[in-house]
Amino acid sequence: MNQPQRGRGGRVYLVGAGPGDPRLITVRGVECLRRADLILYDCMVNPVILSHAGPSAEVVCLGQSGSQGDRAETSQEQIIARMVDAARQGKTVVYLKGGDPEVFSHSGGQTEALAAAGIAFETVPGVTAALAAAGYAEIPITHGRYASALALVTARRQRGGSAPHLDYGALAAFPGTLIFYMGLETAQEWSEALIARGKPPDTPVAVVGRCSWPDQQTIRCTLGTAARVIAERKPHQPTVIIVGEVVSLAPEVSWFAARALFGKRILLTRPQDQAGPLCERFEELGAEVLIQPAIRISEPPDWAPVDAALARLDRYDWLVFSSANGVRYLLERLLVGGGDLRRLGQVRLAAIGPATAEELRRYHLQADLVPGEYRAEALADELVGRCCSVRSTAGPTVGSTATPRFLLARASRGRELLAERLTAAGAAVDQIVVYSSTDVERADEDVAAAMSAGQIDWVTVTSSAIARSLVAMFGEQLRGCKLASISPVTSETLRQLGHEPAVEATQYTTEGLVEAILAYQ
Repeated sequence: MNQPQRGRGGRVYLVGAGPGDPRLITVRGVECLRRADLILYDCMVNPVILSHAGPSAEVVCLGQSGSQGDRAETSQEQIIARMVDAARQGKTVVYLKGGDPEVFSHSGGQTEALAAAGIAFETVPGVTAALAAAGYAEIPITHGRYASALALVTARRQRGGSAPHLDYGALAAFPGTLIFYMGLETAQEWSEALIARGKPPDTPVAVVGRCSWPDQQTIRCTLGTAARVIAERKPHQPTVIIVGEVVSLAPEVSWFAARALFGKRILLTRPQDQAGPLCERFEELGAEVLIQPAIRISEPPDWAPVDAALARLDRYDWLVFSSANGVRYLLERLLVGGGDLRRLGQVRLAAIGPATAEELRRYHLQADLVPGEYRAEALADELVGRCCSVRSTAGPTVGSTATPRFLLARASRGRELLAERLTAAGAAVDQIVVYSSTDVERADEDVAAAMSAGQIDWVTVTSSAIARSLVAMFGEQLRGCKLASISPVTSETLRQLGHEPAVEATQYTTEGLVEAILAYQ
């Protein structure tokens, strides 16, 4: 093959995305995505992987899945022409391919064409479905007693509908495991051909559909029954079909399918940039996670009251945060305005719960008070208790008066309970809106379709504002899934809106929410 010229033009990366689990892409693959100007991606690629793309990258899907797992795809000539044209413009191009770009793909023709055009390129390997099946379906595709060799076979029909050109005699005598790609449509042909050439009809077979995806499916049969079982069961696609004695060594349920929330689809309703840890937790438990923010978090309409309060921080005894968002927006405003954390030296800090306290720790600050029960009532009770104690035994507090002074950093909407309780106890209370909370009016198209089809098992509800927004967004469709409430206050809001939560966290945290769902299961 001619070597491409290494000029000042662009470069093409042929990147393997892996079989489905977005975490199986290589570090090198992620690096390529981050630097890409143009990303062309195979329809078998999990779209979550595209989150690694830079904000200015052009992202183009090359086709949609057909009824037999084939793709109504852009032609190879068109793909190559687009890669060459973009590279000649000096762009960095990534062609993101499901699995590995060198396994039953068109990479040979693509690299030949790129080399002939003088375009620099690199192939980045990926995890192919056969190897993923070994781990995720727990099938030891090589084994000291049963399989010292492994054959990857394409069973896809050739152009014109003809059967693949395979030496079935050699495959029947092969001393190891056979793995067929794209073999559903031709199952009767290859299974009968193997048996006719001496492969025992009772040879174990596993059909692994959508390997490493949240709905992975493993169907067991034998070589003699494979065609019938495939026709009856209609496995999830894409599939690999494993033929050999090693199939009998796999457990009935693999570690992947045995996870507590395997096969469940959970809708997270927090803002996108705050959903990461909870998303990862559910995914580790086997769930498929969709993210649909119910509220939008942004800067307050007017920073002037916040700036004025920051200028007089030394007059307050307590700075009280009722959310992690409040911590983030207030402290970032302090830093952007030229101040630093020394401005907080004389004020005590209260956080409504551990997530808010953890956000303070990100700024190297320790909360002086976190109530034992993570809600406004408990925070108010503990602050009132401390205020009464300070006023009766210690005289004046940090400020110049015996009346304790509180600054509450809050959202643009929410409960007034905390301010009312403190004021009723004789405290001086100022409130500042440090961030705006507004409803998201329309759901993402894919989320809306899944909700309409009743394909969502759980919806997390982590505040009253989110509860109201969800009901406005989805209405009666919410009755087709189970609602997981983070607290009694949120549950009561849901009931007022006509929706009974299926579970309520006993600890009013996201981990408490997870535990409540697990207990229900």
